[in-house]
Amino acid sequence: MEYALLFASAYVGVYFRFKELLWQPETASLENFPIKAFVFASVLLLAMISMGQYQLPAPRGKHLFTTIFIRTSINLALGTLVLFIIYYIFPQIYIGRGIMLIALTFCLISITLIRLIFYKTADSRTLRQRILVLGAGKLAELLLEKRRNGKQLVPKNASYVIHGFVAMDDQPPFIPRKYLVTPGDDLADYCENYGINEIVLAIGNRRKTMPVESLLDCKLSNINIIDFVAFWEREKGMLRIEMLNPSWMIFCDGCHQGNISKFTYRTFDLILSSIILVLMMPFLLITALLIYIENGFKGPIFYRQFRTGLNDKPFELLKFRSMVINAEANGEAKWAAQNDQRITWIGKLIRKVRIDELPQILNIFKGDMSLVGPRPERPEFVKELQKKIPFYEVRHRVKPGLAGWAQLKYPYGASEQDSYNKLQYDLYYVKNHSFIMDLFVLLQTIEVIILGKGAR
Repeated sequence: MEYALLFASAYVGVYFRFKELLWQPETASLENFPIKAFVFASVLLLAMISMGQYQLPAPRGKHLFTTIFIRTSINLALGTLVLFIIYYIFPQIYIGRGIMLIALTFCLISITLIRLIFYKTADSRTLRQRILVLGAGKLAELLLEKRRNGKQLVPKNASYVIHGFVAMDDQPPFIPRKYLVTPGDDLADYCENYGINEIVLAIGNRRKTMPVESLLDCKLSNINIIDFVAFWEREKGMLRIEMLNPSWMIFCDGCHQGNISKFTYRTFDLILSSIILVLMMPFLLITALLIYIENGFKGPIFYRQFRTGLNDKPFELLKFRSMVINAEANGEAKWAAQNDQRITWIGKLIRKVRIDELPQILNIFKGDMSLVGPRPERPEFVKELQKKIPFYEVRHRVKPGLAGWAQLKYPYGASEQDSYNKLQYDLYYVKNHSFIMDLFVLLQTIEVIILGKGAR
């Protein structure tokens, strides 16, 4: 809907600029205007996606209008900056300053008002699917929203609302009694009466307690039946390690990558890495000079370190040096800590905006890394983590990346527990990664860089 609004705003600009809606304009500057409007709308939409405009949580509170207005202004400003770069490279698609100013003003006002009306009038519960959870044990308890005053039935900012939990005979209930429901003998009829769209199986021992006939009846009544692991994966964007077993990993969907996909990924990596390298070259040169000056015009500018890559093959990773020389003088590998004293002044700056990682584009050119994938870890840590964390080696079945799904969903990892938590997101990426998902990760990484999220 908003894309159509962005596209139409370009024509609104034409109308107010020339007092006529020119669908086939004859003016030279308006030649092929539908294509120009397409570029205009597409860039602004990608800018909003990259800044997390379409992600939960949605803005709330008494300053709702101000929040929406500021968010939209920042997103449009970012998109406008990108548009000017594109117009400089391809001047033939420039729509004109007058049209652009009117169109952006229309976008800002209309998007702000539409979102304000939506957030004010839409009941979020009516937009969510209604689920029934079979089971009231420890698995089911994970679905309850934790609040200061206890556990709530309605998860905050989720795509679903929980109707209730059905206690099964195989496990003691961990769910408060007030949230338990008793569907009776006809489960399908109960779901239809209460508008339940989906049943989540959170049953410990399915062989003894799963009501197969009732679930089959629900399935035939167009009520979706989903396993708890798959439900958690879909809603949280991660795979909980303690729920997994080898047979589930073997028979689950995903984890496929044919030769055509590999060729597409490789081509995409080379083209986009080349563009990034050209655009960021001034920043790379300035960073190298600042590091050299800070160290008294001596010492290395780059930092080389072995990391574990595809299929556990080690490779030499390249970064801008952000720590003091001989930061690990005793030869012992150490996790980076919050406010690490080994980080230099320039190092803190370039880590904040992730410029220290950009030399890894050379690793992408060599084929050791991809633009998107799990972050490569040091072999010393990998050996220990593989012993302690189940399925850790699975993350090495795809190339490590400059950006990653786990980096978007979890803050900077600098401990074994952080590695455990991030692995759950890495496993999700390994199972579900696609070209579209990689584009989404790259767009969202822009927000991480601009806002400095997770930097250490």
